[in-house]
Amino acid sequence: MPTTALLKDVQFQTLRASGPGGQHRNKVETAVRATHLPTGLTVIATEHRSQYRNKKLALERLQNLLNTRNKPRKPRIKTRPHRASIEKRLDQKSRHAKKKRRRQEARDARD
Repeated sequence: MPTTALLKDVQFQTLRASGPGGQHRNKVETAVRATHLPTGLTVIATEHRSQYRNKKLALERLQNLLNTRNKPRKPRIKTRPHRASIEKRLDQKSRHAKKKRRRQEARDARD
């Protein structure tokens, strides 16, 4: 999606960034929150002291987020276990069943 088309669907809000940085950071509204109205996705940029640079950064982040969301997923390739793993699993199951049968027989012989 081109940046000009994206700008039509984005609402910007300015806010004060919290955290370290002293009076300038706490007093001046340089942080920018960009909301994509059709999808409701929101990104925040607070890295720079300039509102313009933060706005540009928020727009880039929103663009990247939308691109990753719109990227088609790869179809899952169905796989099945190979013959050796099937035989191994069945062998383990039969050994386990034999062990349980022997325990049952020993229990029955005691009673």
